Amino acid sequence: MTTSTSMSTHAWVFTLAGLTLVLAFDFAMAFINRNKKTTLRAATFWTLFYVGLAIAFGLYLAAWASEGARSEFFAGWITEYSLSFDNLFVFILILARLQVPKEKEELVLYIGILSSLFLRGIFIAGGSALVNRYAWIFYFFGFFLIYTAVQLFRESESDEWKEGRFISLIRSKGASTFVLALIAISTTNVLFAFDSIPAIFGLTKNPFIIVTANVFALMGLRQLYFLIGGLMSKLIYLTEGLSLILAFIGVKLVLEAAVNGGHHKVLGVHLPEVSLQVSLGFIIVVLITTAIVSLASSKREERKLS
Repeated sequence: MTTSTSMSTHAWVFTLAGLTLVLAFDFAMAFINRNKKTTLRAATFWTLFYVGLAIAFGLYLAAWASEGARSEFFAGWITEYSLSFDNLFVFILILARLQVPKEKEELVLYIGILSSLFLRGIFIAGGSALVNRYAWIFYFFGFFLIYTAVQLFRESESDEWKEGRFISLIRSKGASTFVLALIAISTTNVLFAFDSIPAIFGLTKNPFIIVTANVFALMGLRQLYFLIGGLMSKLIYLTEGLSLILAFIGVKLVLEAAVNGGHHKVLGVHLPEVSLQVSLGFIIVVLITTAIVSLASSKREERKLS
């Protein structure tokens, strides 16, 4: 058996090479189909393909890493994938508001998702450096996630995306709809990265797991857009579910920071350690419950209107 260092090096090289090939293939597909509408059949096939690829990677991870690494990957991937649904909802609003032609949506989405990968890579590198240098940064991450969760929960349901001053300025300079959509999605991705990176640091500190979970969560997001465009309006409690997940991870981070700092009790109450299994279970239960309640509520509303 190889040492942990060499195995880590091999893991990075082979995994990043494989992911780069998949992303290059995805870009080629998006470019070839840049003037075509994506069919529901194609969107379904490629969404299932990328989800299956992530599951296969997670299962195989235990063969050369550890059971803990596999659990961390699935917890991180599911969390990032669920947050990506929120990304998709905003993408849908942006493309609809800017009236991007259907045949141009595929390439816009791919470039936007690629920019999200780039931004998350920067934030992951910065986050890892901060974590390794300052232990108290987990307090900041935790309270930031709790604050984000509260803000997300308080958000009123909105069916319209409003372009900011920067987008309006670019429009006034004669920018095309394609360029406007790219800029709008890319700038929105910055805000999403601020939420997603602290969230996954609350589940794992392993940079390899953090990177792969984020990449797999964004893979196939373009196809998922065309698959669930109509379904998004039915997931009416998605925002509330995501806010619960972010709040849970935020509290977990604060507790972990306190325990690591030697504060095992507060006001005589022993601070619990939240295991990864509990975290993964909570995330899955919240997502399943959110989906069931949302779809049931949407169906009741449809019956009332019919």
